[in-house]
Amino acid sequence: MPLGRCLQGVVGMKRGYIGLAMGVMIALGGFLSLASCGHQRQVTSLTITPTTFTFLTNSPTQAGAQYTATATYIHPPSTQDVTSQAAWAVDFPIVTINSGLVVPVGGSSCGGANITATMPQGTGGSSNIVTAYATVTVDNPAILQCPGGGTVATLAVGVNGTGLVTSTPAGISCPGTCIASYDVGASVLLTASGGTFSSWTNCTAATQSTPECTVTIPSGGTAVVANFN
Repeated sequence: MPLGRCLQGVVGMKRGYIGLAMGVMIALGGFLSLASCGHQRQVTSLTITPTTFTFLTNSPTQAGAQYTATATYIHPPSTQDVTSQAAWAVDFPIVTINSGLVVPVGGSSCGGANITATMPQGTGGSSNIVTAYATVTVDNPAILQCPGGGTVATLAVGVNGTGLVTSTPAGISCPGTCIASYDVGASVLLTASGGTFSSWTNCTAATQSTPECTVTIPSGGTAVVANFN
């Protein structure tokens, strides 16, 4: 074979090997990219529904209230029910909570409690968590000082978005403490801050779009939601 043709054949083989190697590298890079994206899957937000629930009696034999936790992910973006995966807690032992199912403990206790659900964010170790908040009220009609009993009722606050709601008189600092008891007929001023406020849900029309909401506590209690953009 002439030397020129032989050299052309060798060069062609080398080009073929180089093309094959580049194809393998591109495929491997794509695979690693997908694996990396999956590894970096993160929870960006967590919500609980309903935001509040009221038991009209303090009886452990009644049907429980099922709260649901929903997580929003990125890498890739998705929304998923994580009720069974979230860690649930309640700050006042008038109810028990297990996988979002809340049941009164019974007895003569009553009042309101804050519920939290937490999930690992997915990066930065176990200390990086995302938390959602809700509230629950347990009534006991036999006791006047219980919510709905005649002299005291609960105000529950929800926060939709990123922001803070505090109350005057003190009691509400939500997220965190989102439920408090007040005398029936009392006037409570709620103030929204720490974010771009949008509107109130279940507030008077006159203060619907302002960051302050005045609530007169009714005998059965009430719930208000602050919406942030």
